[in-house]
Amino acid sequence: MERVQVDILGLSTSPSSGGAYALILKEVNGPRRLPIIIGAFEAQSIALEMEGIKPPRPLTHDLLKNVMDSLGVSLNDVYINELRDGTFYAKLSMDSQEIDSRPSDAIALAVRYGVPIYVADRVMDEAAFVPENEEADKQPLAESREPGSEQEQEKPKPKLSRLEQLQQQLLEAIAKEEYEKAARLRDEIQKLQNRNS
Repeated sequence: MERVQVDILGLSTSPSSGGAYALILKEVNGPRRLPIIIGAFEAQSIALEMEGIKPPRPLTHDLLKNVMDSLGVSLNDVYINELRDGTFYAKLSMDSQEIDSRPSDAIALAVRYGVPIYVADRVMDEAAFVPENEEADKQPLAESREPGSEQEQEKPKPKLSRLEQLQQQLLEAIAKEEYEKAARLRDEIQKLQNRNS
């Protein structure tokens, strides 16, 4: 099974999120980004570690790392291996075994150990997106259009299908950093694609 290495691009929230955060993962050798909705506690745990802030008492993920260290167990990597019914699943690769985990907990441990984070290629294909500005950067120069050129005065665009409309809304939500809305749109796109397949 193909794996794609990702880095943490950032965490985002909105007033309507109800305490949830969007964790944005970016493909290391590519433009795709994967938003995952996580809880406030996990977001805080990841953010504190990334900022190098040590709380006065260990958080749950610090405790788990301390227990693993004292037992001589090391974390090799974290692998987000599945997306089922809108829910991401992950595995912790520890010595000779894999242990099921929520992606948010797995990533909180990954930042503490400094180990790579991987996502199954099929999960990236299903749930990741390419930001609009990255797509424009990839457009060949021969295809670029200057204002007022003949190329710009194209035929009227055909009416977009429901799927195309949702994909366009998803790109706009990401561009505006409205990650919760983007996650809802992504889920709606997945449902529509599943019905069509």
